[in-house]
Amino acid sequence: MHEKKMKMKIRIMALRQLLMFSIALNVGLLFNMYPNALAIFDFKNNSFVSKLPFYSAPKPLDQVLDLDHGDPMVYEKYWRQMGDKTTVVIPGWKFVSYFSDKKSLCWFLEPEFAYAVDRLHKLVGNADTEDHYLVVGTGSTQLFQAVLYAASPPNQTEPISVVASPPFYSSYRLITEYLKSGLYEWAGNANEFKKDKPYVEIVTSPNNPDGLSREAVVNKNGGIVVHDLAYYWPQYTPITSPADHDIMLFTVSKCTGHAGTRLGWALVKDEEIAKKMTEFIMLSTIGVSKESQIRGAKILQVIADSHEKRDKFKKTEPFFEHSYKLMAMRWNDLEDVVDQNKLFTLPNFAPARKCNFSGHIFAPQPAFAWLKCEGEVEDCEGFLRNHKILTRGGTQFGSSAKYVRASVLSRDDVFDQFTERLSSIN
Repeated sequence: MHEKKMKMKIRIMALRQLLMFSIALNVGLLFNMYPNALAIFDFKNNSFVSKLPFYSAPKPLDQVLDLDHGDPMVYEKYWRQMGDKTTVVIPGWKFVSYFSDKKSLCWFLEPEFAYAVDRLHKLVGNADTEDHYLVVGTGSTQLFQAVLYAASPPNQTEPISVVASPPFYSSYRLITEYLKSGLYEWAGNANEFKKDKPYVEIVTSPNNPDGLSREAVVNKNGGIVVHDLAYYWPQYTPITSPADHDIMLFTVSKCTGHAGTRLGWALVKDEEIAKKMTEFIMLSTIGVSKESQIRGAKILQVIADSHEKRDKFKKTEPFFEHSYKLMAMRWNDLEDVVDQNKLFTLPNFAPARKCNFSGHIFAPQPAFAWLKCEGEVEDCEGFLRNHKILTRGGTQFGSSAKYVRASVLSRDDVFDQFTERLSSIN
């Protein structure tokens, strides 16, 4: 028995020495790879926090590329480079109350977020905030639902019609029909709407999915026009004048890339509509997360500072300048591939226009590519799926199956593989 115990102790000691040798070897390798390795780890409050530089492993060449959703991962690298400039620390006692400002029409709107929104619009010049009420929502999806609720006439005998000109954003129809509400109903193509009754027309400009500028087409009495301006920012399209519409929707996700923050805002001229929108949000979610608003406010302020206080951002470009260049490079690559491969075509964005914000002269470079399969291919979505590229088919946008929408906002490695795979299809 004694001999067995001795052998066990010897084995344990050997394993310990091997473990220590392995640790020393790996630490040495770490210091060779990262000379400032002491700064790589934080030990705070007895917790271990890794600060290793971000690294995204390339996807295997045969992996499925999911370009169906507009997940804005293209912006991740920029915000990592910003370090802790957008970090927000919120004390545990803060935001105990439901209310932000009881005297405000939108009583759950944080004043800090309202100020940041107003400041950014005035900097970019893409929307007139004067004579508009600001309503905050959990993304523009909730705001769209709030608009439909607010636009529905009281004591109506039939649902109000909701229309859009195709190709329209695929979720409009889904959101409108989801609750099977008696207040409103999806009526489809705005170009074919002939009823002399109240209606809601949604105008997305730049448009999702094709990136083109849009205007209302119905133009009848009794209508309410909702302008979805999620992409009216200078990385996607030239800012030619401040938008000044009755109802304008914006979202943090497409402006800054922070889709997970779930935050949007509406600029509304009519006080009663703004009140009813606020009522809808109160009834559905009892307001909007204050933590999201404070984080959103910080991000918007940093964007504005990156342009107005450049001396404090010497290691990074101003946000919209960086994003403009990034989208320009992607669209240059994508258009080259499509031009060389005659199987596909893209919308004609000419002519280029001058952006009043940046001074750049350029054609739209949208967040999505509205690809058309030419020739005998009738199901473009299925055709690309066979090549392991997931897109959203044109029929979901009220258009032809020969079209698909593909996101241009993926990480670099995914986008590069997308263009490489397109170029190899014949």
